[in-house]
Amino acid sequence: MPVIRPATPADRALWQPLFEAYADFYATPLTGETVDTVWGWIHDPANPFWCDLALAEDGTSLGLVQYQLMHRSLGGSMVCYLSDLFTTPAARGQGVGRALIDHVLAFARARGLPNVRWLTAEDNTAARTLYDSYRPRTPFILYSIPTA
Repeated sequence: MPVIRPATPADRALWQPLFEAYADFYATPLTGETVDTVWGWIHDPANPFWCDLALAEDGTSLGLVQYQLMHRSLGGSMVCYLSDLFTTPAARGQGVGRALIDHVLAFARARGLPNVRWLTAEDNTAARTLYDSYRPRTPFILYSIPTA
């Protein structure tokens, strides 16, 4: 099993290639400014946004998970929103993704958060097989409207 630990300020060389590969997977171009902004969120103690890295025993990067708090008005509570989950192609099928999800679930339980939620692409069938092992997908549909 991987070692899962918070990304530290010294971990940018481990984190950035994972984050860029995640963006590539979803065909989302990144700018240097975007990468710097997200890295800043991770290390801003006033910002409830976290990143944890999955590492092999030899320190090789296997994946990342980024998550944050989100208001849930109908429940009158905060929930944990799993923003980003990525494992390297070499790590897939070895339990790294499950370990990262379980890590976020433990984070939420320890803080009394009633729910962890996330989105994925309809065609991300390999990941959806993992996600469906936790719970069936919800019937909600995402709308995303650019404002600029």
